[in-house]
Amino acid sequence: MPGIIVNSRDTFEDSYRKFKRQCDRNLIVTEARARQHYETKTEKKKKEKIATRKKILKKLFMLRRYESRL
Repeated sequence: MPGIIVNSRDTFEDSYRKFKRQCDRNLIVTEARARQHYETKTEKKKKEKIATRKKILKKLFMLRRYESRL
């Protein structure tokens, strides 16, 4: 769990910004959204498959882009 130590000279906005940054680093919001609805195993596999394909296509695109410059 994120937690911050508030100094007497820190304003509310500064403290809130620090807390928000810690929450972003710990991926709390994204994890909460993911747990909002139950995902079946097939849905998880499907998402992983799509993500893998996306990564491969991105690498291929970058490789072709690099080769065209040569």
